[in-house]
Amino acid sequence: MVFGGPGPYGVSAPRILIVDDDPDLRVILAEQLTADGYEVQTARDGEEALRRLGVAWPDLLIIDMLMPRLDGLALAREVKARADLPIIVLSAIDTADSKADLLDEVAEDYVTKPYHYPELRARITRVLRRVGDRVPRQRLSLGPSLALELHRRTAIVAGTPVALTPTESRLLYALAANLGQTVTTEMLLARGWADTDDADPSYVWVTMRRLRRKVEVDPNKPVHLLTVRGIGYRLVAAGAASGLDSPAGPEMLR
Repeated sequence: MVFGGPGPYGVSAPRILIVDDDPDLRVILAEQLTADGYEVQTARDGEEALRRLGVAWPDLLIIDMLMPRLDGLALAREVKARADLPIIVLSAIDTADSKADLLDEVAEDYVTKPYHYPELRARITRVLRRVGDRVPRQRLSLGPSLALELHRRTAIVAGTPVALTPTESRLLYALAANLGQTVTTEMLLARGWADTDDADPSYVWVTMRRLRRKVEVDPNKPVHLLTVRGIGYRLVAAGAASGLDSPAGPEMLR
């Protein structure tokens, strides 16, 4: 099966790559997810998963930790080094420290085997909803001075590659998926800090200010990452900013 075909979700169904050395689990889980409308590929170990990732990116990976040749942690680290793809760990390891370490470093969620499918499906839905946007497969050119390679967590600013943090790239995913349209501060807060109980809008303001310093040639006169007063932000291509609120004013302090 090749990622990216049409599905019940519209242009393409959410794409999931299952990586596990248990053939029975791979078959059963793939059948369950396919029946629920997902587009599924499987890999029996980390090396096979990397070969599949070299062909196409999924929207979500489900990874076992204990696998031969290239284990789940090494695979997850390699995936995150290539792109900010969401990962759910599905593992028989059930220690609090292991879960905490993995969630902090590489995973969006952790499900312990034996899994209960309705719970796993709910967690998949939650992670995809939080991430929200398909990972762009190619460079997104916004003008002569800015291109985004979000699958590599990189911006090309005036020809120079600039690294983006995971949070910065998540916010840019949401903005790029709604190019030219306003994305509310609340939506961006949900994209970047869904699991932070005390997150507030200042988190978005600070990150957007940092992003402007990274992706704008002149952060004080942004042409791509614009504030819409009292609502949120827009990502626009060069020459498409007419009609937007002026970037000058209190919002520029954010």
